[in-house]
Amino acid sequence: MGSNGKIIRKKDLNIWQKAYLTEIFKGLRLTISQIFKPKFTYLYPEVRFKPQPSFRGRPVLVHENGTERCVACGLCSRVCPALAIEVQASETELEKERYPIKFEINMVRCIFCGFCEEVCPEEAIIMSNEYELVFTSQEEAIFGKERLLKSTEEMKDRLEFLRAHR
Repeated sequence: MGSNGKIIRKKDLNIWQKAYLTEIFKGLRLTISQIFKPKFTYLYPEVRFKPQPSFRGRPVLVHENGTERCVACGLCSRVCPALAIEVQASETELEKERYPIKFEINMVRCIFCGFCEEVCPEEAIIMSNEYELVFTSQEEAIFGKERLLKSTEEMKDRLEFLRAHR
């Protein structure tokens, strides 16, 4: 607002900007530049895709020295937009006081968004590099702790990536 109470506007768009022609040409330039880049194709069953550490595959629970890192805080189940995670806590005599007696992820519902990984204070649930998920029934798609647990050695690349980019 100016001193006299009137609204001061920036310069109005010219005819080219109103027609969005510059933006259309930018999009066409990008499309045409992609046409001439070399193509690549994986012969899938024989040649496997090796994902980068930033890849978000199926979620896993991390365990160290035989005990899972999860303290059953339930943040992952609260933040999950697909309501795919179910956690039930129980008490333990170890130093962390709580652990998940039940931890299940419904992989049919999971959208691999990574919110559970971002919100976890213990780095207990992280996204793996596994991308091959096949189910023959709905019950088979519900992963319990026995199918979710992975050691810190197996998930070393992803854990290092997370620590470097937080």
